[in-house]
Amino acid sequence: MENYSTKEIVEKYGFKFTKSLGQNFLIDDTVLLDIVEGAEVDKDDFVIEIGPGVGTLTKVLLSRAKKVCAIELDSKLIPILQEELKEHANFQLIHKDALKVDYKELIGEEKSVKVVANLPYYVTTPIISKLITEGYNFKSLTIMIQKEVAERIAAKPCNKDYGALSLLVQYYCNTKILRKVKKESFIPSPKVESMVIRLDKLEKPKAFVEDEKLFFKVIRDSFSMRRKTLNNGLKNLGLNKEELLEAFDKSGIDPKRRGETLSIEEFASLSNEIYRINK
Repeated sequence: MENYSTKEIVEKYGFKFTKSLGQNFLIDDTVLLDIVEGAEVDKDDFVIEIGPGVGTLTKVLLSRAKKVCAIELDSKLIPILQEELKEHANFQLIHKDALKVDYKELIGEEKSVKVVANLPYYVTTPIISKLITEGYNFKSLTIMIQKEVAERIAAKPCNKDYGALSLLVQYYCNTKILRKVKKESFIPSPKVESMVIRLDKLEKPKAFVEDEKLFFKVIRDSFSMRRKTLNNGLKNLGLNKEELLEAFDKSGIDPKRRGETLSIEEFASLSNEIYRINK
């Protein structure tokens, strides 16, 4: 796998890392292969890679996928990627901020779309949020992200990591942590450890919700002050004290519980009762 050497490509072009873009390039070939294997990329797949760096993961993806579309923000990396990947007819490069890409237009008629990425830490949550909430036709996201964020995404109720992010992702996706990645697997080494996590998009959200905006507001308010009981945390939902207690009663939830103890289904039930009373 010598042709996948990140260090050699970085040295060859005298590439200088930009700290503000959260650039940490993967140099461990076993992790590279674990990401591609974990994503189960095959010849039917249209793969979107966010932040391809110097294209080492991209090369492995190109050998497995029908097509790989890489989205890169750093203009210094564009000529490197164009040069290193010029022999691959199934490669497409977009020089843009991944948060500003029109994914519907990009995907077009593609049926099997997978996102595979070593995501820069500073955009992890906004990118995941955009991809899963805006109704794009994805099958899965296999991403390497900060260990703490991966643990929050995959956390279950009554766990200190469980919170609004866990519920947001698990409402739309099944989650599976694939592996840990040591700091030494990157250049430059980040200050934190990473994890590879796979999010499989559900055909429909995990619970029936009357009003998604309200559902996520109930969740956010329940976690805004973790030590507060639900009764105290949910005072800003437009209900008076009696109405709020009625919502708890009808959804069968004890108002003295804390947000971190509720499942997605319980949050759905509570927010649906609040919605009906508000109507």
